[in-house]
Amino acid sequence: MNKLIITMIAIIVVIGGMLTAVMIFQPKKEESPKIETQIAQEEILDDCTEEYESLEHENTIITNTKEEKTSPNCSLTIKTYYKKCSHTKEEYINLPQNFVNLTKEEIQQKYENYEIKNFASNAIILYQEKETECGEHYIIKNKNGYVTIYQILEDGTQKEIETTGISTEYLTQTDKINIENGITVNGKQNLNQLIEDFE
Repeated sequence: MNKLIITMIAIIVVIGGMLTAVMIFQPKKEESPKIETQIAQEEILDDCTEEYESLEHENTIITNTKEEKTSPNCSLTIKTYYKKCSHTKEEYINLPQNFVNLTKEEIQQKYENYEIKNFASNAIILYQEKETECGEHYIIKNKNGYVTIYQILEDGTQKEIETTGISTEYLTQTDKINIENGITVNGKQNLNQLIEDFE
């Protein structure tokens, strides 16, 4: 039993001695020198910097001069103002195929008599003024018991353009009186709506 205790004490003493020796003889780590970074107050310029700025300026100019062009799905609205009757007519059309990929200036050349009110790749609005009437002034009357449409010309005369199949016999009393006096309508859309109301 005593031999066991003595052996254990001896092992502990040997291990302790080894640890002490390692700690004493181990070289001290040198502290790494501190590196201080300072930002220079003056602007550093060299040939590369000047060349970069020059290229950057050129690229900016190129980007800014890139003009917007019409796309294949661009819509075209033509507005015409008629001075004599003070009406504005709007016509909506798809852009012709040969007008695709054109700039504002190129579109203006093709529509010299129009002012471009709006130009975008997907929508263009053109505007013009005319001294005449719009040609869409109508009067609806009774002719032989049927609703008949007349166009009012610029000189005030009336030109028959259609006798509908709508009999005045089945209209309301108010509509019959109005048609006997003549109902004036401006614009094809309003005309079509009125005829639908009578049907």
